Formats: sequence, C-alpha cells, structure tokens
Amino acid sequence: MPEASTAVFEKDNFNAEKYVKNLVQDCVGGPELQQTKQKIQSLSETVSSTLKKHVYENYMQFIETAKEISHLESEMYQLSHILIEQRNLLTTLRDESMLDDQKNIIEDQSLDPNVNEEQQNRKAIQLIKESLIGYKGNLDDKVFIHEGGLIELDSNDYRPICRIHLFLFNEVLVLAKVRNEKKLEYQTEYETKKIAVINIKDLDGVNKNAINVITSDGARMFQCINSAAKLEWIDKFEHAIKFHQLKKPKKGQAPQPPTSLKFEAPQKSTDSELLTLSPTASEMGRVLVENLPPEWLVTAPEEIQAEIAQRHFEDCLALLQKCEDHLAQDSTFHGAADIGEKIKTLKGSLASVLMHELSNSQSRSLQAALRSSRRPLKLLVEMEKSREACGILLRVCTSAIRTSQRQARRNNLAVSELFFCDVALVASEFLRAFSAKASCTSALIVWCNMELQYFASQLIKHYLTKDTQLEMVAKVVEGVREPCLKLREIGLDLSYHMEGLLRSTLGQLLDEARYRLVDSIGRTEDPWQPYNLQTKTGLRTLLKEFDVLGIDFRAYVTGDTWINLTQATVSFCRHLLQTTESCAYLAKYDSLQRDSEMLIRELFLSQHSIKPPNSLNADMNFVAKNKTYMAEVLLPIAMKRFERIAGKKPDLLMELHTQLRTVPPKPKPRSVYQTDVL
Repeated sequence: MPEASTAVFEKDNFNAEKYVKNLVQDCVGGPELQQTKQKIQSLSETVSSTLKKHVYENYMQFIETAKEISHLESEMYQLSHILIEQRNLLTTLRDESMLDDQKNIIEDQSLDPNVNEEQQNRKAIQLIKESLIGYKGNLDDKVFIHEGGLIELDSNDYRPICRIHLFLFNEVLVLAKVRNEKKLEYQTEYETKKIAVINIKDLDGVNKNAINVITSDGARMFQCINSAAKLEWIDKFEHAIKFHQLKKPKKGQAPQPPTSLKFEAPQKSTDSELLTLSPTASEMGRVLVENLPPEWLVTAPEEIQAEIAQRHFEDCLALLQKCEDHLAQDSTFHGAADIGEKIKTLKGSLASVLMHELSNSQSRSLQAALRSSRRPLKLLVEMEKSREACGILLRVCTSAIRTSQRQARRNNLAVSELFFCDVALVASEFLRAFSAKASCTSALIVWCNMELQYFASQLIKHYLTKDTQLEMVAKVVEGVREPCLKLREIGLDLSYHMEGLLRSTLGQLLDEARYRLVDSIGRTEDPWQPYNLQTKTGLRTLLKEFDVLGIDFRAYVTGDTWINLTQATVSFCRHLLQTTESCAYLAKYDSLQRDSEMLIRELFLSQHSIKPPNSLNADMNFVAKNKTYMAEVLLPIAMKRFERIAGKKPDLLMELHTQLRTVPPKPKPRSVYQTDVL
C-alpha cells in the first residue's frame, strides 16, 4: 500500500485518476483502502488548516501594511505642508530682496517743479491710475500724499504673506498687490477717516520696521524697508487722518471754536492779572476755561491706541465706555464733536481687531479654538456686536470640526461620535456666550443644520457607498443614531433631520441588498440529507454558536454527529438571523421599517420555496420537516429578535407567519412497500 503524503500531490505531473487506480490496485481489501482514505482525509484537513493559517497570516500582514500606508500618507501630508511653507518662505525672501529695487510710481523727476501743486497732483493721480490694474474708483478730487512698497505680514506669527504697494491720499488709502511681473493689481481701498495706525515695537528675529493699520476689515500689518521709511509712513498716515479733522465748514460771522485738536491746559492766572482785564474779556476767558474738556479725555484717544497695540482689550474697552459716558453727560465743551468722532472711530477699530482675533482663533483642536475665542467673544458681546461675533465663532467652529473629521477618517476613528460630541461642545459654548442674546439662537440652529448636511454627505461618500455590506451599513447607522440622540440632553434634537438626510441612500442600499441576497439563495446544490458534522467537537461548536443566536438544535441531534436538518437549512438560520439583526437596527428609523421587513420577508420566502429537483429521489417528509422548522421555529425567533432590537412589531413578518401556518406543506404519500430503517 503506498504511503499518502503531500509530496505525491505536489508533483507537476500528478494525475488524480491514475493515482486512484494505482491506489485501488495496491491496496488489499477494503480495510487497507479505508485506511488510506482516512490518511488522505487527514492530509486534506492538515492542508486546509495550514491554508487557513497562511490566509490569516497574510490578512494580518495586510492590516499591518495598511496601517503603515496610512502612517506614510499622514507623513507625506505633513511633508507636503512643510514643502509648501518652505516655498512660501523662499518666495518671501525673493520678494524682500526685490523690494529694495522696487521703484515708486511717482518719482521726483516725473513731476515738474515749475508747475503748481494742483497740476502736480493731477499728474500724479494720472500716473497712478495708469499703473493700477482693475481700479474703477475716482481719484480726481483727491490729494496725493505718499506711496511705497511694503510686505504684508500675518498678524499671528509675523509670517510674510505678499508684497503690497500703498497709495495714500487725503481721503482714501489704496492697496495694490504686486505681481511677479511687477504689475500692480488693485486689491481694496479704505477711507482715511476710518483707519488708525499703530507703531509696532521691533522684535529681534520676529519682525522689524512694522506698522499695524486698523481698518474696517480688521487689523493689517505691514513691514517697511527700513526704520526711516517706517517713520515716514507713520507721519504721512497721521497727516492724512488729521486732514479731515482740520477741515471745518464755514458758519457765517458767528465766533468760531478753536480748530486745533490739541487742547492745551490753560495757564494759571493770578487774581490781579484777571482784574487787569476788562469785564468782558475776563468773562470770556472764564467761559473758555470752563468749556475746555478734562485732560484725561484729551489724552484718551492716544491711550486707547496704545492699549489696542498692546492687546489690553479689557482696559481699552473700559476707557472707551468711560469716554462715551462722559460725552453723553457733557458734550458742550469745545472740540467735543472731534473727540466723539475719534472715540467712535477707535471703538470701531477695537471691534475690528477683536473680530480679527476671533477669526484667527482657529486650531486643530476644537476645544483649543473655543478657549482662545472666549476673550474676544466676551468683549464683542459687551460692545453689542453679538450678531457679527456669533457668525465669526460659528465659522471658526466649522473649520475646526471639518479638520478633525478629515483627521479621524484618515486614522480610521469613530467619526460619528466625534462629530456629535463637537456639535454638543459648540452648542454649549455658544449658549453660554450668548445666553442673554436670544436672537442669536437662530444662527446656531441654522449652523447645526448646515453642518449636519455636510456630515451626512461625507458619511454617504466614505461609508455608505454602493455594494456596502448590510452589516456595515447597520453599524454606521447605529453609530450615528446613538450620539445624535444624546444631543437631546442639551435641548438639541437633530434625529429627524438626520433620518431625512440618510433616508434616500439607505433605501437604495436596502434594495440593492435585497436583490443581492435573494439572488444568492439556491446557488449551491442541496443533497436534502441530514447534516453530518463529522466530529463531536464540530457538533458541540455549532450548538454553542447557535445558542448565542437564540436557536437550540439539541432536539434535532441524532447519533453522535448528525442534525436531522439539511446543511442548507442550518446555514440559512445563521444567515437569516444576522440579516434580521442588521435590518432591525435600520428599522429604528420609521421610514425604513417597511423596507427592512420586506428584505427579511423575501429572503425567507426564497429559501422556503426551494424544492428538490425531480432527478433527486428526496424524502418529501424530510423536505417538509425542514420547511416546517423554518416556518414554526426560525421565523418566530427572527420576529422576536427584530422586535427586541428595533422596539417595534414586525407587521409584515407577523402576517407572513400567519399565512404559512394556515397552509401546511403536504408531504409526498409513502408507498406501502417503503419503510424507515435507521
């Protein structure tokens, strides 16, 4: 008798039919042939076990490789950002080197000193209009003051952004962006009466020769070519800002108030000196002294600018409120209108700076972004800027949440739980900051709906794609539902909206799963014989597996390793209960309950309606026994499992169960000459 070993089967010229013929010829009697068969069967099991082991090892290596690829992707992403920053830095260095050679549009030799200032101004404006690309404003009635090239800096880390060319007029400040071809492209313009200029202290290694221009759009930082240019720009800005303050309308022959904005303290006069004055002059001097503002109010604008520059926003707001209260109580002194206008402008500048600070509070972590936004948010609410502040805060939160979602998808984390935790955090912080501003609540509701729509679109794009397995679909939906329901604890219910956003996609996935699962029924031939587990260990393992699913096959066990049902019926029990569990999770949404039950119903009927082929001499009583087990045992267990998970009664399945019980299967009549012999 030849020895059965794997070496025989591994040969290239192995022929199964020839091997069996030789085996039959060499074996003496049935016992030897049976022994050889058992050895071959043992080799088959060993090979199968080895194959499974190799498959498992390959699968684990695949997982490790996927993790390494994920880490590598993250590192490549970081490397890409580093390269972009390096490129920006090199571009900035090149721009700074080119800034020294940049020439002004209005050069000294381009203007004729023999003509008057008005003609020179017209010529300068004409040159500027010809050099600006895309500018459609009116400069004809403006007075040109100064121009020059600067580098715009990021107000957070003082990183260079781009090259800017500034044109300063008496009424407007025109900004143009310098292109690589040294062309000037119009960017924006600001009214000089609504801007303020702050001198920034030079810091070694960080920034030098920088000024901060506070505009209606927020603070913008510019770097000059040297300290002399910086001082010149500050002087020119002050000249442009004071241009409006020095310009007063004519008022007939009535006595005019002082036109200067600098209020000097009155000189102390002795009583004898006052007596030497005439009664009228003495009275007028006393009136002028009484009508002068207090000294702290005169210096308040300069102190407010210094507080803004030093980021002492609380002290700045307190001083602004103090000035406004004083002006509200007494606005009869000379220059009250000028000081009030300056205070109003500075208050707008403070609001712009705070909004800029709030906009720049973005961070990779939402918690960090919310923490850094609390200070400017509180001050903006005190300044009655709640509507603008809540809009900026929600934009910051949107950026932080979407960044964290991308990172979570890249690292294969639970995106649903993270998203709804972030929404709850934003809602809590928003309600805390705007607790006294009920009108801002609508902005939060609109923001939640918009973020929910975006989250649902990303969920569909990455996790609920076509051909996604039903078990995975149920897992994703359940992962969304539970954290979404927790938002009710803070008074925010988004469950109905979330169901509506996923309804169409989930319905399509259920339809595709129904066609796919029903089509797979009956693909393998069923011998319609009792299921043999081969070993007692295999039988015990199967019984324990189905105990977890709620099915007890012990009443159908015969012999040592047999179950008195077909293998197809046993496998279908497992398949149906797993599908029922997935459908039950989806049926928690009311709109998906009928589709979920329809899938289970059609899947059950497809298996229940299978009949043995006519060519197979199957025992019809055994066939009827399998169908009866499915209708009387399996279907009720599936119905209970569905109701326990979904929390709803499966009406379609209950109706199906009633129909199957009223029409029992008719067994094939037996011949009187046949008998059951075990």
